[in-house]
Amino acid sequence: MIWEMLNAARDIGRVQEIAGVLIRYGFGSFVNLLGIGHALEKVGRTLHWQYAEENHKLDTAQRIRKVLEELGPTFIKVGQIMATRVDLFPPAFITEFGKLQDQAPPIPFDKLHAQLVEDLGGEIDEFFEYVDRTPLAAASLAQVHRARTRGGDEVILKIRRPDIRKVVEADLRLLSRLAEIIEADVIELRRYNPREIVRQITQSLRKELDFAAECRSAERTAENLVDNEFIVIPNVYWQWTGERLNVQEYIEGIPGKNVEQAVAAGLDRKLLAERGTQAVLKMIMEDGFFHADPHPGNVYYLPDNRVAFIDFGMVGRLTVERREQVVSLLFGMINHTPNKVVEILEDWSDVIQTDEQALAIEIEAFVDQYSSLPLKDLSLPIMMGDMTDILRDHNLSLPPDLALLVKAYITLDGLGRHLDPEFQTLVFAKPYLQELMVTRYRPDAVAKRGWKNMISMVDMLSSFPKEMHQLLRASRKGAIQVEVNVRRLDTYVEKADRAISRLAMGIVIAALIIGTSIVSTIDAGPQIMGLPVLGFFGYVFSTLGAVWLFISIWRSSKIR
Repeated sequence: MIWEMLNAARDIGRVQEIAGVLIRYGFGSFVNLLGIGHALEKVGRTLHWQYAEENHKLDTAQRIRKVLEELGPTFIKVGQIMATRVDLFPPAFITEFGKLQDQAPPIPFDKLHAQLVEDLGGEIDEFFEYVDRTPLAAASLAQVHRARTRGGDEVILKIRRPDIRKVVEADLRLLSRLAEIIEADVIELRRYNPREIVRQITQSLRKELDFAAECRSAERTAENLVDNEFIVIPNVYWQWTGERLNVQEYIEGIPGKNVEQAVAAGLDRKLLAERGTQAVLKMIMEDGFFHADPHPGNVYYLPDNRVAFIDFGMVGRLTVERREQVVSLLFGMINHTPNKVVEILEDWSDVIQTDEQALAIEIEAFVDQYSSLPLKDLSLPIMMGDMTDILRDHNLSLPPDLALLVKAYITLDGLGRHLDPEFQTLVFAKPYLQELMVTRYRPDAVAKRGWKNMISMVDMLSSFPKEMHQLLRASRKGAIQVEVNVRRLDTYVEKADRAISRLAMGIVIAALIIGTSIVSTIDAGPQIMGLPVLGFFGYVFSTLGAVWLFISIWRSSKIR
């Protein structure tokens, strides 16, 4: 259990830090549930951990957000991913998780100097004529500085914080163990597949720690949008870019948050919203590779109503099949085809037993509600919120690969409304969705899919005899094994093992007491305190064993 983590010296400092933050925000009971409360109680008294009085005024969602912010990059990433799981968390929690900002105090440039020289392969002055030592931005993973190359190009240096990988890896080990505990012991949370969520967090964070991967994502997006002259993606300077250093073109434009400044510069805010939305829809629906966080902080407005996207640390991917399902789902919502919506939602969920009739009734009512509204009055975030309420009521959940898609859609809608309060993402997207549906059912597209399916069927039929032969041969050799996995059985086995050990210890103590009593009746030989030596030590060991047994039982009852 959690003691394995405490025994790992490399993580114990981080465990104490996490426990301290949890206790300060009133989650001491959760610390005890994990089994580390007793171990850290003494440390907590020494360090004066306490539940701050001002935290009483915060609700649970706010306190969780503050805990995640204080624990640093790994847990901020956890919160950002939880903000995408509108199918799992109620709106109040999604709102709080959406407020998570990855900000951190800046590091003095002198502390970055040695790492920067190592990554560049020489002194900074050899490559750059100027580097601003005051950061443009400081986050938990990296710090950004503006610079000018020897060739006169304006660039940014995104420098990874020294030693941040060690902290992140320790957090990921702890999260992985926590997910195992939750999946084994908390039945209510098992359907959310916590180990799969932690696996996604691990993959996402390790990619974000690799700044070269971020640059590859930016270049892939630029290639996909090469025909769109109104979208700008920063160029990468690969001669200096690596795992810990990202050197990209500096975008001289108006930050996405400064809409009034864009209007004052003569830009058309409605046109900017349309062009940005069109680009993201193409990334999602056609390319299957998209910027997953297109909020105003990651967008710049340029002359000629161009839009620049930056920071490709968080990207999403969708297979062709998944993209077709998403198009069908949105098209079904807008065009009043509830049966198709129900079919897709059931395909997405791992739940086998679902009240299909009740689900169909609710989905039909949902579709009726929104199809009767003028398209201009539809709100994508509200519609998605109502949809996910239905999912939660029926114990359905979205596939993990759709979490970033939902986040991107809602963020995109917010970006459009930030630019133009009258802008409606669904109004703009409907003709695009219709075009995709028409394209899907064109004769050439249908013929292409039919050809692929036929090839797959022929391959399956041709390989069937060989696979059946292998199955029969394995059966004759006794190589086929059936594994029955009874959930929580390991927990009961562990409890039974402890009970049997205590019973055996009790029997040994009782036998020792009886044997000692018999020996004590013999007067011959040396004595201690009026008892034979063997009798004296027999009573001592019996007493110690009884005390150990009592403490063991008492501690188990406290943990329960």
